[in-house]
Amino acid sequence: MTEKRGLITMKGNPLTLVGTEVNVGEQAPDFVVLDNDLQPVRLSSFEGKVIVISAVPSLDTPVCDVQTRKFNEAAGKVADKTVILTISMDLPFAQKRWCGAAGVDKVVTLSDHQNADFGEKYGLLIKELRLLARAVLIVDEKGIVRYKQLVPEVADEPEYDAVMSALEEIV
Repeated sequence: MTEKRGLITMKGNPLTLVGTEVNVGEQAPDFVVLDNDLQPVRLSSFEGKVIVISAVPSLDTPVCDVQTRKFNEAAGKVADKTVILTISMDLPFAQKRWCGAAGVDKVVTLSDHQNADFGEKYGLLIKELRLLARAVLIVDEKGIVRYKQLVPEVADEPEYDAVMSALEEIV
């Protein structure tokens, strides 16, 4: 398993990412995660749509909360051609509870807790914490990664304007 240290930090401390890095222009690897009802979901389940993947460490933290709420708002504006996935290592039960409490109903929350399949296939699994790094990817309707933003400091939010501009160009 490939390891890369120093691409991201948490409060200034370097962390190690595990897995295969996925870059713009590459075919997006299929992966299996769980939905809020413990059912397996694959990236290929959304074939034919533009897919925004918002990877977060945990929905129960302030920055992840804000990030997911912002993408939930955006999902309402692009729902016909696009699906927005929020993937974390939270248990599906916790994701469902959080969505209900937060009123988040437009993004699809998915859990990578069982096998870290997404984290490893995209090189976003934080070795020291077994959490996902904060990142946003856009996969076009043909399954090609068209945009990637790895947030260098886990405690920072992504650049939403850059994500939405890239999405507008793709859709």
